[in-house]
Amino acid sequence: MPLVVLLCTALLAGCGGNNAAAPSTPEPTQAPAATEAATTAAPEENATAASKVKPVTFSYYSNYDWDTTEPWGEDSTTKWISDNLKVNMTAIQSSGAAETKLSTMIASGSLPDVMMMDRGANVERLRQNGLLVAFDEYLDKYPNLKNNAGEATLGMLRSEDGKLYQFPNWYTSSPNGNGGWIINKKIYKELGSPKLETFDDLYAYLLQVKEKYPDVVPLEIGAKARGLETMYGGWAENKPYLPKANPSGNALTSIFTDEVYIQNIQYASKLFREKLITQDVFTQTADQLSEKLNTGRVAVFVDGDVANPGAKANAMLQATDPEAGFDIIPPIHKAGLDPAKITPNNYNSLGWNVLVITKSAKDPEAIFSYLDWVTSDEGQRILNFGRQGLFWDEVDADGVPIPNDAALNTAQAEKSKEKIGRFNWVGNTTFIDQTKAKMDALLPIEKQNWTTLAQTKVTWKTSRNFTEFVNLDPLPDSEEGTIATTVNDIFLEVNAKALYAKNEEEVSKLLTKADEDAKRAGYEKLLTFQTERWKNNLSKLK
Repeated sequence: MPLVVLLCTALLAGCGGNNAAAPSTPEPTQAPAATEAATTAAPEENATAASKVKPVTFSYYSNYDWDTTEPWGEDSTTKWISDNLKVNMTAIQSSGAAETKLSTMIASGSLPDVMMMDRGANVERLRQNGLLVAFDEYLDKYPNLKNNAGEATLGMLRSEDGKLYQFPNWYTSSPNGNGGWIINKKIYKELGSPKLETFDDLYAYLLQVKEKYPDVVPLEIGAKARGLETMYGGWAENKPYLPKANPSGNALTSIFTDEVYIQNIQYASKLFREKLITQDVFTQTADQLSEKLNTGRVAVFVDGDVANPGAKANAMLQATDPEAGFDIIPPIHKAGLDPAKITPNNYNSLGWNVLVITKSAKDPEAIFSYLDWVTSDEGQRILNFGRQGLFWDEVDADGVPIPNDAALNTAQAEKSKEKIGRFNWVGNTTFIDQTKAKMDALLPIEKQNWTTLAQTKVTWKTSRNFTEFVNLDPLPDSEEGTIATTVNDIFLEVNAKALYAKNEEEVSKLLTKADEDAKRAGYEKLLTFQTERWKNNLSKLK
């Protein structure tokens, strides 16, 4: 998914957490009775994964400015891991300057044992310098990654030398995603619950909001206008979104001449001119956006992640007004298109990012054995839903934890202290999504998770497989990489200028100039490079 800015604290509520919001009027409720099929332990095959884990202590670094790794052993999950598996971790922090920190560690020859980072340039740079451990000799001995991710996914992760150096995080074999549209249900009801399906419907609705609720933002489009990417998916059927390219036939072509992109930016510019979109879209902070949502001062919100902020805002609003809150709706689309073919969400089998083991590690096999356990059914169950005896005591015949009294009656604020999900570095999205949906179905309706309901009702059903388009970016220090940086700057600049344009003609001129500037910078060479990468992906996926 493009422009992802979440790690575990926010993501896990959408991809792996079991953080059901506390009900506004809690009533003592008994946990569902365990069926005869329930068992006090995981299915037998999962127990073997834990038995293969070798005791180890390793250092860990997350290569993100905004991520701070929690201390190991201070929550019940990692304490259980430390006590039972004899695995311990020492965190190395980025302190808000990840790339600088990484460069310093490389230069000083003091890399941590394990690093989380994006796929692509940094991984390849480390590999080319002989700093990473290949996993191939471990795959059969510790088979959970191989069995769960599948050979096709691992093949896509292999480097040019044919070896596997990357352990995927949030890999999947099923649709997922958190993007889409949510509406303030109290405002919607007060305005008569009008039809809200097409972009024409949306425009008419936003005009109503502006007129009757002067203190409410009619449409929020996310931090730095990233909701435009989600809007893009509504202008064509089964349309994949690439930020700086347009798949056309068997080649990638200029995004600036893409009719879908043009329609989208023209529409957004119109809304912005008429003050139907927040006017501080490029300057507001994430906290300011959250405050608007949490106080009900947004009528419609579109973004690459509405499932997590929507859940938080819904819980906060309903705590004081049961009629307030947010509802997710099917994606807004262009009139005449098939709603069943609108896919604002993208997913790929490789997932989000990866873990690598460096040659600094004294026992890389032991580290791999632990990561392979984490990605097993047992590991995912414990990392995402807590240790047995905390919020579940038994699992059903499918290995799904059955929520106990504590799960039903513990306030969300208390649950959050457990930091469940925070240390799931190699998430198996399919297992987690299916498990949490089944768990949620066991709960009374008033205790069901807003995020999970939003995902199962809408976001997962409107997600397109994007695997063929991964790994298209060149290395930053290559000629194509330099071109890509320039094109990205042009793209970001024209997006901002187009929103502020006085009319459609000015938007058209801006896009024409952006296309010309990009071509002068070597855009066509970049597109040729990316097209070849795309074709290579397609051949691997056959």
